[in-house]
Amino acid sequence: QVQLVESEGGLVQPGGSLRLSCAASGSILIIRINAMGWYRQAPGKERELVATITVGGMTKYADSVKGRFTISRDNAKNTVYLQMNSLKPEDTAVYYCNARVVTSPYGSLDAWGQGTLVTVSS
Repeated sequence: QVQLVESEGGLVQPGGSLRLSCAASGSILIIRINAMGWYRQAPGKERELVATITVGGMTKYADSVKGRFTISRDNAKNTVYLQMNSLKPEDTAVYYCNARVVTSPYGSLDAWGQGTLVTVSS
């Protein structure tokens, strides 16, 4: 009943920037999104947490992206963003949006986006 729609990724040269967005929508009432985050899975690697943000604005980042990536959210739009700067080839991965959603009448749900490919290469 809840879908996370991600923006398109793409091909970016090293040192470039890209902004991803993820919007929650569905056929049921979304009361609150307690937390949203971004995960990624690179070729040959396990899925890893990139960044998270709570409804109160508290953020956490993986060590590999600190200082380069910024996560933010628009609570009114149920949307989370990931601003990626100074991109490196090792950032190449499929990026997935995740959200813990409180709904009516179904209560708490864990939702995932479809994944979008970000390729960093010259």
